[in-house]
Amino acid sequence: MADSSPGQREWRVTGMDCGSCAAKVRGAVERLPGVADVDVALMAERLRLTLDESQTSPDTVEKAVRGVGFGIAPKGARPEKPKGGFVLPDGAFPTAAEAPDPEGGPAEDPEGPQEAPAPSWHQSAKGRLVIVTGALLAAAWASRIAFPADIAHWAFILATLLGLVPVARRAFAMTRARMPFTIEMLMTIAAGGALVIGAAEEAALVVFLFAVGELLEGVAAGKARDSIRALSKLVPKTARLEVGGRTREVPAGRLQVGQVVQVRPGDRVPCDGEVIEGTSGVDESPVTGESVPSLKEPGAEVFAGSINAEALLRVRVTKAAEDNTIARIVRLVEEAESARAPTERFIDRFSRVYMPAVVGAALLVAVVPPLAFGQAWVDWVYRALALLLIGCPCALVISVPASITSALSTGARNGLLMKGGAVIEAAARTTHVAFDKTGTLTHGKPRVTDVTVLRGSEDDLMAVAAGVESGASHPLALAISAEADRRGVPAASATGGRALPGKGTEASIDGATVCVGSPRLADERGALDDDLRRRVATMEAEGKTVVIVLRENVPLGLIALRDEPRADAAVAVAQLRTLGISSVMLTGDNPRTAQAIAGGLGIDHRAELMPEDKVAAIRGLTSEARVMMIGDGINDAPALAAAHVGVAMGSGTDVALETADAAILRNRVTDVAGKIRLARATMSNIRQNIAIALGLKAVFLVTTVLGITGLWIAILADTGATVLVTLNALRLLFYRPSEPSEPSETTGQAGQDTAESRSLHANATT
Repeated sequence: MADSSPGQREWRVTGMDCGSCAAKVRGAVERLPGVADVDVALMAERLRLTLDESQTSPDTVEKAVRGVGFGIAPKGARPEKPKGGFVLPDGAFPTAAEAPDPEGGPAEDPEGPQEAPAPSWHQSAKGRLVIVTGALLAAAWASRIAFPADIAHWAFILATLLGLVPVARRAFAMTRARMPFTIEMLMTIAAGGALVIGAAEEAALVVFLFAVGELLEGVAAGKARDSIRALSKLVPKTARLEVGGRTREVPAGRLQVGQVVQVRPGDRVPCDGEVIEGTSGVDESPVTGESVPSLKEPGAEVFAGSINAEALLRVRVTKAAEDNTIARIVRLVEEAESARAPTERFIDRFSRVYMPAVVGAALLVAVVPPLAFGQAWVDWVYRALALLLIGCPCALVISVPASITSALSTGARNGLLMKGGAVIEAAARTTHVAFDKTGTLTHGKPRVTDVTVLRGSEDDLMAVAAGVESGASHPLALAISAEADRRGVPAASATGGRALPGKGTEASIDGATVCVGSPRLADERGALDDDLRRRVATMEAEGKTVVIVLRENVPLGLIALRDEPRADAAVAVAQLRTLGISSVMLTGDNPRTAQAIAGGLGIDHRAELMPEDKVAAIRGLTSEARVMMIGDGINDAPALAAAHVGVAMGSGTDVALETADAAILRNRVTDVAGKIRLARATMSNIRQNIAIALGLKAVFLVTTVLGITGLWIAILADTGATVLVTLNALRLLFYRPSEPSEPSETTGQAGQDTAESRSLHANATT
C-alpha cells in the first residue's frame, strides 16, 4: 500500500450508501488509540487516517470497520464485500461479483483493485433482503386469508423477526462501538415495540419498507459512484507498444516514460504523451469536454483517454499511468470530497444533536400524556415508536455531499475542475472576476509584428534579442525566439541571463550587458528619449506590446508584438455580466495595449502591474467583494492564492491541475461563466435537498404526534427522504454548465454590476 506520509494509512471501504454510513465508519475507528486525522469519503469509498502502530495495528482498524458491518481492504487490494449488517449468510444466492477470495481475505493484485461487474439489484445483499422480507410479508397476508386470525398474527410476528435480525445485529454492533443513536437501533426498537403493543402487521410492513429504502439508497449511491468511475474507464486497458521494431499489446498501466506506442484510428490514446510521427485529428472531449477535434502533429501533446480519429500516430510516453491526466482528474475529484463545504460541516454538527433530541422527544411523547393526562399507553407508545423512525438524519447528512459529488463529476466531464465543496460554495458567491491578460483573455502566443532598428541591422537586433531570451519561458520571449528562427537568424551566445520581474530579461553578450525589456525599464535606465517615446506610443495605440533592446543602456531597437484576444473572450465577459458579475483585467502590459484589448472586450482594466501589484489589486477587491481570479497557474500564483477562488487555465498541465482552487482544462474563457453557473446550480440543489429532508421530517413529526400517520408512513419519511435527496442530487449529472440558463439564474446576484460594483473597482485601483 502506498502511503503519502509516514503513519498515514488508506483503505477502501465497501457497503457505504449514505452519510450516516460514513459517520459509522468514522465513529468505529476514531475511538481507537493512536488513530488521528480520520477522513472517510463516502463516494470514493475511502478511509484514510494517521495511525500510530505502536498503539493500534492496521488489523485492529480493519476489525473495527468490519465489526460495524462494512467491507474493508487496503488500498490497491481487491475490494471486499461487507461481511455483516444486511448481508445474508454466505451461500445464499451467491454471485460472482461477491465471491470471497479463496484465501479468505482480500488479495493483492499487481494491476490494482479489479472492479467486478455490478450485480443486479436482486443479486445484491440488500436486494435479497427485500425479496426475503417481501415474501415473508406476502405469506403472512396470505395466511390471514387461509387461516384463523391468531395464526395470521403469528405469521406477521415471524415475518417481522426474520426481517429484523440483520438490522438488530448491526444495531447492537454499533452500540458496542459506542454509537447507540443509529437508524438500525431506532428500527429495532420501533419494530420490536410494535410487536409488544400488538401491531405485528404494521411492524412487518415497516421492516419491508425499510429494506426497500435501504436498497434504493444503495442503487442511488452506486449511480453517483459510477459517474466518477466512468472517468477512469476512459483509458484503454491495453496499449500497442513498439519493441524491437515490432508491436505487441501490453497493459496500459505498465507503460513507462520514454516508451513508444502506436495509436490506430478509432483507438483511445493509452497514455499522456508526445506525438513523434503522424498527423491526425484527436477528439479530446472525454478529457476536456471540447467537442472540436484537435489537430495533432509531431511535437504535440496528447492526453490519455482522448480518441484518435483519422490516422496512425506514434506517441512517446511522457507520464506514468498513475500520473496521467485522467488519473489526476479522478484523484482530484475523489480528494475534493474531503474538502467539505461550510454548509456540510454545519449539517454534520446539527445532525449530531438532531437524533438524540428526537429520541428524547419520543420518550416524552410515550410517557407524558399517559402519566399527566391519563391517556392510553398503547396509543402514545405507538406514536412515540413512529416518532423514533423520523429521528434518523440520513437524508439531511447526505443532502450536501451527494450534490457536491455530482457537481464535481459533471465539472470533470466538462473540463471544469473544482477542489471540493468549499470551492463550489465560494464560486457560487462570486461577485467579481479578475482576469490575467496573457494566456487567459488572449491566446498567450504573441507574434512579432514590427522590428524597428535604431543601430545596426534587423538580423543583428533579432540575434541579440533572441540570445537574451533564449532561456526564458515568458510568451513574449518565446515569440521573439520563434521570429528569429523564422528569419534564420541564430541567437547570440549569452551568459548570466536573469529575469527582471515585470520588466524584462537581461544577459551578458560579448562582455556587455544587454536588456530586452519594457519601455518602463528603458525609462528607468534613462534610455527613453522623446522620439523613442513617440514611436512606442504609436505602436501601443494599435494594441501592440513593445519591448526595447538595450546594450549598456543604449537602445538598439524596438520589437513590437501582438497577442490576439481569444475568440470567446468578449462572449465570456458578456455572460458574466448577465450573471450579475463584474469583470476586470489585470495585466503587466502598458496602458495603451491594455486599453486596446479591454476596450474590444468591454471590460475594465488595470495596466503596468507587477506581480505584487496584482496581489494588492485582488486584496483590494476581496475586502468588499467575493473575487474569483483567472490566470495561467504559473506567473499568477500569488494573485490566485489571494483571491477567494483561484482558477488556473490550462489543458491538463500539472500547474493548472494542482496549484489553484480550480482549473479550466479546455482553455475556453466562457467556461468561467460555466463554472459559476455549475456552482450556483449546486448550491440551489443543496438548498432543495435540505428543504426536502427537513420539510418531510417536520411534516411527519407533527402528523405522527397528532396520531394522523403511523409507523409505515414514518419509515417512508426517513428512507423516502434519503432516496429523494439522492435522486435530486443526481440531476446535477445531467446539468450543462456551458449552456446559459434562464434569467432566473441571476437571482440573488443580479444588480451587482451597478454603482456599488464600480465603487469596489475604484477602491481596488486606488
